[in-house]
Amino acid sequence: MRYLPLIWKNLTRKKVRTGLTLLSIFVAFFLFGLLMAVKVGFGAGIEIDGLKRLVMLNKVSIIQPLPYSYRQRIESREGVARVSEANWFGGVYQDPKNQFAQFAVDPEAYLAIYPEIELPPDQREAWFANRTGAVVGRKTAERFDWSIGDRVAIEGTIFRPSDDPTWEFVIDGIYDGAERSTDETQFLFHYEYLRERMNNMGSTGMYLIEVEDRDRAAAIAADLDQLFANSSAETKTSTEKAFVQAFANQTGNIGKIVVGVSAVVFFTLLLVTGSAMAQSVRERIHELGVLKTLGFEDGKVMGLVLAESLLLAVLGGGFGLAAIWFLSRNADLGGQFLPTLYMPTQALIIGIVLVLMLGLVTGAVPAVQALRLRVVDALRRG
Repeated sequence: MRYLPLIWKNLTRKKVRTGLTLLSIFVAFFLFGLLMAVKVGFGAGIEIDGLKRLVMLNKVSIIQPLPYSYRQRIESREGVARVSEANWFGGVYQDPKNQFAQFAVDPEAYLAIYPEIELPPDQREAWFANRTGAVVGRKTAERFDWSIGDRVAIEGTIFRPSDDPTWEFVIDGIYDGAERSTDETQFLFHYEYLRERMNNMGSTGMYLIEVEDRDRAAAIAADLDQLFANSSAETKTSTEKAFVQAFANQTGNIGKIVVGVSAVVFFTLLLVTGSAMAQSVRERIHELGVLKTLGFEDGKVMGLVLAESLLLAVLGGGFGLAAIWFLSRNADLGGQFLPTLYMPTQALIIGIVLVLMLGLVTGAVPAVQALRLRVVDALRRG
């Protein structure tokens, strides 16, 4: 630490060059963190639990419904713990621009399948007992300033009863997510309310299925698809993790895009920072020779140059990672499109490792040059 003033003095000698280098490192690691957050957003944060939950769709298309009668047959299969209907509603609240996810579900089964949805017991019981009740995520409730007991009118776009296309709901609960990755923008209401107003429609958009053992999820999915093979509505069942990943892949392989962009950015940073460090050392050859004349050992001079490179990387990269970490956890960067967009801890650790690697790699060549520098040659160049 006693050499820190000397290192800082060398760094700030060329303020413009150091400032631009710091800015480039800051932007690069901010971008890295943002890309990692986008990757999480497309995956909806589903990791372990997503392997225990299955999504059953119509094999023809996601917009084709499945018969309501399937539920009882699914529940009877070995290894199936519980089942809930899940039907996309797609209604409009006041203005078509007010987009948010609305699903008709079986309340008790749905909350059991998704334990990360935290709802107080009294609100939970109120929702179960109220056919026109609904629960909504904290973000959507704050967005529209909804409170418990509010009556909300949503106009149906897909489901429009002949008597009145407007659906009235009572907000019975506002849920929070137990995890950072939990989607807090959903609006959930009774599937039976939808079914009742649509003249006992005999279908649902999909089934959400929880299995008892996630190691058997693939086998149970195959068994369920076999159960409905050669029927009028064949099924396609997969784990929720696979379903979400396939959905995200429709816009490209997000994981490969993130890795590719990060690799290009890191390589560019190596060139920029390495060039700046090499230039800085070349300009101070004479001073390094003086340091050795005063008794600084070769290893110590090399350490000073390496420390200078590390400090540059830590300042730029550290602030970049800290900025995107804070923003992704305190600001709504993803909006309604990517409600679970945030930078995970694992990405932060990878970013810190990359920062240290950047400092060591870019400082290695100038440091070795300083190590091998002979006093006579250094003083002669000055």
